[in-house]
Amino acid sequence: MNTAALSPLGRLLTAVATAAAVTAVFAACAADAPLAPSRAPARRASLTTLPGTNTDGAIATLQRVTARYHNLQAALDDGFVLLHPCEARGDEGPVGTVYVNLVRLMDGVVDPESPDALIYEPSRNGTLHLVGVEFAVPNAGQTPPTFLGATFQSEPEFGVYALHAWVWRTNPEGLFAETNPRVSCGEA
Repeated sequence: MNTAALSPLGRLLTAVATAAAVTAVFAACAADAPLAPSRAPARRASLTTLPGTNTDGAIATLQRVTARYHNLQAALDDGFVLLHPCEARGDEGPVGTVYVNLVRLMDGVVDPESPDALIYEPSRNGTLHLVGVEFAVPNAGQTPPTFLGATFQSEPEFGVYALHAWVWRTNPEGLFAETNPRVSCGEA
């Protein structure tokens, strides 16, 4: 199949379908294998706030669960794949390089213990530095979800609602701003 002719969403869906097929093959081959422990039930995207916590607690959780991803290899080992290289959105500002975990993305869950994507800033020498995370849920025509009072933005090019959280690089525009003027695409 020539995926170069597909839109970014088409390529994403093709990758998800491929991942599902590979998972099905492994599941069929591993019928007698012991099961891995399942992760605790995650919170659904419809949450406005996290019960019993605050924004500072959510930031601390996100930093704790993503600290190992300062090493890009750890992210790759955990199933994150390059979604797009460093992006600067004209007058809006820089976003960074994004790596997404397709399994997490497709589950439609917003869970601070398990963000869907990681945002990196490339340096001049090409080293990537973790600056934030991203939550995303497939846009199936529903109302955009919220998290800690912040509303997800529609990203039609990827077919999702998404929310950035700049937990590793302070953002003067705000914790959940789409872009961050303190991030560059390798010029600094």
